[in-house]
Amino acid sequence: MAGPLPRHLLPDTAAIADGAVSIGGLELVDLAAEFGTPLFVYDEQHLRQRCRDAVEAFPGGVSYASKAFLCIAMAQLVAEEGMQIDVATAGELYVALAAGVGGDKCIFHGNNKSMDELRYALDSGVRHIMVDSFDELDRLDMLHAEIGSVADIMLRITPGVEVHTHEFIATGQDDSKFGFTVSTGLALRAVERALASPAVNLVGIHAHIGSQVFSIESFQKAVEVIAGFAAPYDVDELSIGGGLGVAYVEGEEAPTFASWGASVQRACRDAGFAGRITAEPGRSIVAASAVTLYEVGTIKTLEGIRTYVAVDGGMSDNPRPVLYGSGYETFLPRSGDAERELDIRLVGKHCESGDMLVREGWVPDDLAVGDILATPVTGAYGHSMASNYNKVTRPAVVFVREGEARQVIRRETLEDLIRLDT
Repeated sequence: MAGPLPRHLLPDTAAIADGAVSIGGLELVDLAAEFGTPLFVYDEQHLRQRCRDAVEAFPGGVSYASKAFLCIAMAQLVAEEGMQIDVATAGELYVALAAGVGGDKCIFHGNNKSMDELRYALDSGVRHIMVDSFDELDRLDMLHAEIGSVADIMLRITPGVEVHTHEFIATGQDDSKFGFTVSTGLALRAVERALASPAVNLVGIHAHIGSQVFSIESFQKAVEVIAGFAAPYDVDELSIGGGLGVAYVEGEEAPTFASWGASVQRACRDAGFAGRITAEPGRSIVAASAVTLYEVGTIKTLEGIRTYVAVDGGMSDNPRPVLYGSGYETFLPRSGDAERELDIRLVGKHCESGDMLVREGWVPDDLAVGDILATPVTGAYGHSMASNYNKVTRPAVVFVREGEARQVIRRETLEDLIRLDT
């Protein structure tokens, strides 16, 4: 048995009145009726406040890691709040530009950028290109010879710091597809190559140690390596990347932007780096700002085993539980302050036994078919990783604020499923 859903897992403006949960002044059950399910509901005030927290914590500059969640409205919002945008593909750059964000506000990432992507980035006037390999330096040399471009770059350095997170989202250890490894000498060779190349202008050093990192000490260890490495070179900027952890389930607590920023900057100064210190949060901006609403379609009780609750979404709108074994909470928006006595396994509608949203969830024992069921903290890597598996249409997204809801991504239609067929 579990108590009511912990309130800190709900977005900032969430309120409960007579059991009904509202966000941005709008009841979740009403939003499900208006826009259908599955539905991503984002608290716009929450989003804006997290952007402001990040900007305050990193006065040297902060970029939103758009892979967490990106659409035109989201790109516009983070730009309005003073953040740059970290893009990792031509597609993400295209969305940012379509939102009216200038190329000079975009940081271009990626471990395997093609010639076309690099050309697009240069044509768009991106602020920095985060170079990840010697092959990429070769391509920038070729583009310099072809069009005379000189790219402002930062080098992605792998500091050799292992963090306690899932292996698929750990990126700071030596054995990684990302970056130039310090311990093997590749990082030093990359700096020497960049400083000698007429095709690039080395402006900074970057590192990213992984995602869902709760330990501030892990960031400090990375800073000791990369700041110490960068100190002898005349570079203006050091980026610690992103990866700050987010609380998903009861009992988890995450560091604040203020504590993260202060510790990183102190570690940089202690290591002798005097330039600008920047960061690239994504999940920690958007994750807790949203909930996903589903409709319960089937309740299957297997006596002595478990109760399966199937909803009208699944791994197509949230693949994180399948990919990483990620945990989530469950609640009923009609009774958000109720005790959750019924132990369930929340599953989707896909033809996969592994189509699981919540392995061990809790809901009130009066759960019924047709109820709206919600999972909180779904603002990151849900819609952005969504698929059309089983030809399921991807959900709509709404932003809510001060009693108003605006649909920022429409629900896909069946016709959309064949729009690329020839």
